[in-house]
Order: sequence, then C-alpha cells, then structure tokens
Amino acid sequence: MAISSEDVQHVARLARLELTDAEVDLFREQLSAVLERAQRIQSLPLADVPPTAHPVALKNVWRDDVVEPCDVTEAVLGNAPDRDGAFFRVPRILEDAE
Repeated sequence: MAISSEDVQHVARLARLELTDAEVDLFREQLSAVLERAQRIQSLPLADVPPTAHPVALKNVWRDDVVEPCDVTEAVLGNAPDRDGAFFRVPRILEDAE
C-alpha cells in the first residue's frame, strides 16, 4: 500500500510538524514499507494459531518476595552534607512568590 505525499503532509499537520520536501519523501517511503509489511502479515493463514502472550513458555526465576525490616536511613544519610533528622537538607532554589 503506497502512501501519498499529501497523506504524509496531512499527518504532519495533525501532529503539528513542519517537514521539508526531503522529509516528506523519506517518510512516505518508510510508511509505505511499514504498511506493506502489515498487509503481508494480515494475509498469513493464522486462523488455527492460538493467541499467545509470548511464543516461549516463561518461568519466573526471581526469589520469593519476602517482607523484611529495612532501616537504611543512617547508611543513606551518612554522607549527606546537611541533614534534618531523617531527611536531606538542600539549598532553597525557588524564591517565595510575592
């Protein structure tokens, strides 16, 4: 399926893009190639192929999710140049609005 330059320009206007003539020609060729591949895929005899989420059966190899106590506050804040209790203190970067 070939896409016209007018189609590319129309989509570019919808997307608020300004394209040069060279870009229009490039995108026309690329989009036409994508649509041709999609048409070839649609023409495949896939009626007997069951829907799958992944072609290969996957198994989770991660460890079990176990709740454990985690108090790393001192380790995280140990090298902080300035802190306020269990929080980082950073310089103010925004001025108050008047």
